[in-house]
Amino acid sequence: MDLSVTLKGQSHTLSLKNPILTASGTFGYGLEFAPYGDLASLGGFIVKGLSLKPRGGNPTPRIVETTAGMLNAVGLQNDGVEYFCQTTLPKLPSAKTNVICNIYAGTVEDFGALATRLDGEDGVAAIEVNISCPNVRMGGVLFGQDPALAHQVTALVRKNAPKKFLIVKLSPNVTDIALIAKQVEAAGADAISCINTVLGMSIDYKTRRPRLANIVGGLSGPAIKPIALRCVWQVAKACSIPVIGVGGITTAEDVVEFLIAGAHAVQIGTANFMNPQTSFALVPQLDTLLGSLGVSSVASIRGTLKLD
Repeated sequence: MDLSVTLKGQSHTLSLKNPILTASGTFGYGLEFAPYGDLASLGGFIVKGLSLKPRGGNPTPRIVETTAGMLNAVGLQNDGVEYFCQTTLPKLPSAKTNVICNIYAGTVEDFGALATRLDGEDGVAAIEVNISCPNVRMGGVLFGQDPALAHQVTALVRKNAPKKFLIVKLSPNVTDIALIAKQVEAAGADAISCINTVLGMSIDYKTRRPRLANIVGGLSGPAIKPIALRCVWQVAKACSIPVIGVGGITTAEDVVEFLIAGAHAVQIGTANFMNPQTSFALVPQLDTLLGSLGVSSVASIRGTLKLD
């Protein structure tokens, strides 16, 4: 079975040995999961979101289990981009698989600075831009909810990181995700990943208090898979650049559904918390499943949804 995937972007091409990636924020920096499987066996992994300066994140409790999913309000805790580049990146198997850096910021300028810093790192195969962040200079409006802001951030990151394959991660908390996707494509994105978490909350009826200290958080896991699948299908139809599916994927069958909807690759997220071996196990499981369907490659099943 040919599990290889070629992501042909507008400026760069990224080759994956298979379509299994891990989602930012669910796989640490990669090293934390090395005891559970061979990192090099994956198509790549996306490290937790990096900011310009170290960030402590939100107060606890910041993770709550829900029906068929999980709410999190971790607050993008991380060591900062400088510590990552100097201390963590040299330990990662960047010569054997794709190390992808997710970045986030509160201003357009900070996104640009992060892109500049990572562009010179040979061990970084690609940059994924998290635009589900509040713009601190515009009263907290999310970059990913404003087409003009999404375009502006993408364009600056593209300009400041000319050497890197550029992925933009979209939020589902919008009226028309295809509109945002077309804006980031026009701004120079090489690929689009969708979706980020869906905004939600949980209440303890006994105390009448929110279960998260932050009150609201991002819902992930199997509960959001139908939303993610719909968004991937819409974005794949609207754009010509590759789409990476994210949201509720736990089985090889889930992976194939996203491929049929038009995804080139997928990211495994919450399932890593349920079983840290999930992402590694999906590679051979996908090989077996595709063989049982009578297809010879990942590419041959992509975008084959039947509507008649």
